[in-house]
Amino acid sequence: MNREKCMKMATEIRTSGKGSIRRKKKAVHKTTTIDDKRLESTLKRIGVNTILAIEEVNIFKDDIVIQFINPKVQASIAANTWVVSGSPQTKKLQDILPHVLGHLGPNNLDNLKKLVEQIQKQAPSGGGATATTTQEDDDEVPELVVGETFEAVAEEGHAHMTA
Repeated sequence: MNREKCMKMATEIRTSGKGSIRRKKKAVHKTTTIDDKRLESTLKRIGVNTILAIEEVNIFKDDIVIQFINPKVQASIAANTWVVSGSPQTKKLQDILPHVLGHLGPNNLDNLKKLVEQIQKQAPSGGGATATTTQEDDDEVPELVVGETFEAVAEEGHAHMTA
């Protein structure tokens, strides 16, 4: 009986032909060309110029590097705007660092030293090395601040602990 009921319902429901129910919602297909044209017109308005002969662009963010190989680069110095178009690759800083060293000039030597120190801090080390670093940190004397005494700082710390 259920089968007959299903067959009857199937014949009543039609998706096409005369007397069938029309679709209420029209499928909207949005193309990316409209967005691209809008972007291009905005870039023309702010006056970007194409920069030729750029082989590689690296964007550094913490310990991740977003790398574009043979990108299309446009820039507007007046608007402080740079546009990098192409297919990006995400890499770790340690993987790309040997390749990037040749691109750095003498002005970036201090930045490179800071970067190496940061990588060394993040790198996991053995148990013996961490014990020596904590001992070295304990040996350091904190800097003196004018107007503060050890007793006042200790009382503030004690007040925060009880509150």
